[in-house]
Amino acid sequence: MKKVILVILLFSFTSAFSQSLNTRKWRKTQKDSMEKAQAFYDDGLKWLALPIFLKLQEEHPEETYLQFITGLAALERADVHPLALELIQKAYNKNKKIAGIDYDVARAFHLNYKFDEALAQLEIYKTKNKKLSAKELEAADLLANYCNNGKTLMANPLPAKIQNMGKPLNTPGSEYVPIISSDEETMVFTYAGDSSIGGRQNYFNEPDPYGMYYEDVYISKKKDGQWQGGRGVGPTIKTNDHDAAVSLSSDGQTLFIYKDNRSNSGDLYVSYLQGNTWSVPEALRGDVNQMLSWEGSCSMSADGRVLFFVSDRKGGYGGRDIYKATLQADGSWGNVQNLGDKINTKYDDDAPFIHPDGRTLVYSSCGLNSMGSYDIFKTKLNLTDSTWGPPENLGYPINSPDRDSYYVLSADGKHGYYASGKEDGEGLQDIYMVTPGMPGFEPALALVKGVISVQGKPVEGQLKIEVPSKSLVYAQVKSNTETGNYLVNLPAGNNYKLTYTWGKLPEKTFVIDAQNITSYMERVINVNFDTLAPEPVVTNTPTPTKTDTVKTEDAFKPDEPIPGLIYRVQIAAYRKPQNYSGKHLAGLGKIEKLYLNDGIYRITIGGDFLTLPKAQFHRAKVKAAGQPDVFITAVYQGKRIYLDELYKMGMIGQRKN
Repeated sequence: MKKVILVILLFSFTSAFSQSLNTRKWRKTQKDSMEKAQAFYDDGLKWLALPIFLKLQEEHPEETYLQFITGLAALERADVHPLALELIQKAYNKNKKIAGIDYDVARAFHLNYKFDEALAQLEIYKTKNKKLSAKELEAADLLANYCNNGKTLMANPLPAKIQNMGKPLNTPGSEYVPIISSDEETMVFTYAGDSSIGGRQNYFNEPDPYGMYYEDVYISKKKDGQWQGGRGVGPTIKTNDHDAAVSLSSDGQTLFIYKDNRSNSGDLYVSYLQGNTWSVPEALRGDVNQMLSWEGSCSMSADGRVLFFVSDRKGGYGGRDIYKATLQADGSWGNVQNLGDKINTKYDDDAPFIHPDGRTLVYSSCGLNSMGSYDIFKTKLNLTDSTWGPPENLGYPINSPDRDSYYVLSADGKHGYYASGKEDGEGLQDIYMVTPGMPGFEPALALVKGVISVQGKPVEGQLKIEVPSKSLVYAQVKSNTETGNYLVNLPAGNNYKLTYTWGKLPEKTFVIDAQNITSYMERVINVNFDTLAPEPVVTNTPTPTKTDTVKTEDAFKPDEPIPGLIYRVQIAAYRKPQNYSGKHLAGLGKIEKLYLNDGIYRITIGGDFLTLPKAQFHRAKVKAAGQPDVFITAVYQGKRIYLDELYKMGMIGQRKN
């Protein structure tokens, strides 16, 4: 029965061959392998068929059909495109009458950057085949368009460096769809290889040595500026079935996943980071997922209110279109809108990424002026009329004749990340970093991050971000329950009021001036709710008296200097040295930089204070002068020390009741 099936498969594919594949002298294992590979190929699983074809082709190098079919399968992998061209040309030289082979030769030339040769071969294809269908002519014209676009783009290369991320991040397996937190500290990606849960499986999740590795979601963190090897995100997401990460929120706390559970056409799910554990993914509520359509990629705006996603639902401009949905009051996604024909084409458009600046959209398209399959494009939102500008190709060498998609950018725009199957890779697909992420791109936004803690211990605090001039709540976020970490991106054009709360303790408020910024800025604000030393309540009196200070902030005893202990009044803090403009604080003392043992550059005013009440008094004056964030930093023997530690050490007395 197997022999009959094999003969039928081979002859159904090779009816135009002048000679059939001769398997009479093949071993049974070779015939079985050929049958398996052909079945993979016919099912569209060419990457699974390729290694089997390659082995058989080495054992039977002169078989024309094997040369041809192996070459066609090799077109699916960028790292073996030169071999694909070599094998298809060998088959072509032996038999130019193979149906459609002129088009296949043109495809191989195109994927190997031989655009002129591909164009010439396409002309031969159309001349020899006078009865091509409309679909075949359209495919030939599209490939010719790719070639012409490729010539134009390669004639004007961009100053971008593309670097393989190397080991341990990349492995002999496949790593793809890298997605990052906007500060480039967390990367989530999809992995398929020897370490995949379940190993090789067939369509029914059964072990199969000829099956495929199912996808798993992996995560990597930076350590000392270097990406570490990936690890599974945990059992809540890493299952025995396909699990593919498609998007990560800018703060790294919300993960979007694609799932195909065979009861639908593929849907988007969401998971939330709770401490160090991801929640069980749940299908997006609302109107994003549809039963009879495919929804496979998305990206959420920095404020968490808009979701850009891809669907092949009815009513679009082509196969896959990019849509946007708005977060509703009940937490579902609604008001779905197609982004229109300026963005979407009659071909597939996919993999949107909305930059934290809220204006820059990066996506992939098979239409427009692509140089082959999916190219990566960018477009910018016009804030005046909320329309998208003309899409621009990111250019060569970021784009190639092969598929280029799922491109993400860091908040500062310095780096871009995507996956590719280049010849210099560690495995089938690897993660690459592009520097700069988009040449000429200078995002204007403020990234604010830090840790919310109580008495030095991380907590899940609340942060409300408002735009006072517009009476608008921009976003409300929580810090991570285990680490206390939070991160927000604030686009240019507004002044933002940040209000931190925890329990019933007095809130802490900061103001970020992003009204006129024209470039990227980063600020670290670590907020510690010290239950033993609450924020002072300062009236609107320009210069509060010492009596007022004692009333509003309980005094400490003893009021005597302690050797090695000083206090500073802190008005700002940065991870990297930065200048600070304090014109509004003129007359309140010298502004200085203080660097301690915790890697933070603090900006202080007024110099050293030898007792806490004196520091408190000066702090109240600074706050009354209009400074929103003012802290007292204690320094003991050159190191930062918290006030509660001083209490425990008996160095300062208890509060007066």
